[in-house]
Amino acid sequence: MENVFSFLGSVPVWVYIILALAFIALRDILQRKHTIRHNFPLVGHFRYMIERIGPELRQYIVANNREELPFNRRQRSWIYASSKKENNYQGFGTDQNMQEPGYVLIKPAMLPFKLDSTHNHHVKNGNDPHHYTIPSAKIIGEYHQRKRPYRPRSVVNVSAMSFGSLSSRAIESLNKGSYQFGNYHNTGEGGLSPYHKFGADVVFNMGTSYFGVRDPEGNFMMEKLVKMTQNNPSVRMIELKLSQGAKPGKGGVLPASKITAEIAEIRQVPMGVDIVSPPYHSAFSDVRGMINFIEQMAATTGLPIGIKSAVGKTDMWEELADLMVETGKGPDFITIDGGEGGTGAAPPSFADHVSLPLVFAFSTVYKIFQKRNLNDKITFIASGKLGLPAQAVMAFSMGADIINVAREAMMSIGCIQAQSCHTNRCPTGIATNNKWLESGIDPTLKSERFSNYMTTMAKEIIEITHASGYEHPCQFGMNDVDISMGDNNRTIPLADNYGYLKTIVPYPGIKTLLECPHLGGRKIPGEKVA
Repeated sequence: MENVFSFLGSVPVWVYIILALAFIALRDILQRKHTIRHNFPLVGHFRYMIERIGPELRQYIVANNREELPFNRRQRSWIYASSKKENNYQGFGTDQNMQEPGYVLIKPAMLPFKLDSTHNHHVKNGNDPHHYTIPSAKIIGEYHQRKRPYRPRSVVNVSAMSFGSLSSRAIESLNKGSYQFGNYHNTGEGGLSPYHKFGADVVFNMGTSYFGVRDPEGNFMMEKLVKMTQNNPSVRMIELKLSQGAKPGKGGVLPASKITAEIAEIRQVPMGVDIVSPPYHSAFSDVRGMINFIEQMAATTGLPIGIKSAVGKTDMWEELADLMVETGKGPDFITIDGGEGGTGAAPPSFADHVSLPLVFAFSTVYKIFQKRNLNDKITFIASGKLGLPAQAVMAFSMGADIINVAREAMMSIGCIQAQSCHTNRCPTGIATNNKWLESGIDPTLKSERFSNYMTTMAKEIIEITHASGYEHPCQFGMNDVDISMGDNNRTIPLADNYGYLKTIVPYPGIKTLLECPHLGGRKIPGEKVA
């Protein structure tokens, strides 16, 4: 035996390397699963290695600043810098092609909005991160006389992202940051978790599986909803999810492998079984039934109730609007989700082709309700890549009263657009329930970064608003933004492009908004209104 070990020790290392490579080459030739490895032993492995790191190579080396999707490097850099309070400016002019089709051009006034002693809330104290709070111009639930109407303290808020889809520390970071800034936090359809309870206003999103307010068979239970809202006064609205932009008409799937004991308890589902959400609601079967369901929830909880949906065919939207005129009942707010998709995993055929992009979806629905003089009775919420100031202003100009942001909020707490949300291997620990990956998130730090991003977002929105001659984003109209038409070298206003003028939103002034008894968000210490 000693002779054997002595012989092995005397063999040069390169011999072992050659033998190992020969073994791998032989195994490649004998296997039949991968043609490339069979035809090109050893070398074929590099093909799969490069394919695996291809997205990273393109993201950091190959693609230019404006090339990537969903968010290019310039957009991501602005969000990262804003969240860290770093320099988010750019020099030497724009690097964008301002003549490309669809380019957004905001029209400034010759003389900007004049700031004086009666209009100084937004600029009084540049060191106060909350001086850019922009409350909603509308009170949600006021028209239908809900018991607890609600005026969101911010027109920019966190869109629906569930605990389970996002990690506990990511949800906690967003909720704590939302409390610091004053915006509301949408739970997503995964139920109200302990990580949504750090002080921020909450919108309870309820999907087809009624997670958290269901019986063992998955049927909706009103008594559970009432108890949940009574025990959690931070829940200010209920959003009935009909569909989402990533996969309208298709229910979600929660694989058994992702269901932890904690998720099972929160969602009230069994362990060890795939949970498949149906594409339809069991609590109602038609539009009239949906309105009755909305009114029942509003009557028993006292909260404003709204719907969230992607947009395609318009017949049911027309029916909803007609029934609202006929009955005087219906949703207090409507959230339009663009077909651009979001954090939810979806088949490519759905994500790429099913439902309209936000600008077409929103304008289509808005015109339906405007034709029936309902737009002053409804709060319109828009979501779909609106977490950048220019895109937000465009949405306000089209009639959105509030915008929701999702992926941009994730980026502010560390998302690098790895696009692995559906794999449970998110490298930043945000879109995973892997405890090791999640442990890299520090909620204290990340909540501050989210608050910084929201502060910068609101700051730039209000600065663009002032430059355009207004005090509040609700004052933007369809002729305040032009769209480049591309090859014909023209620009046209949104009004001409989409065929309507936005309904005028009554605006009483920032002082009145901030003194509203229904104003949400935490009271900012020392906040003063001139």
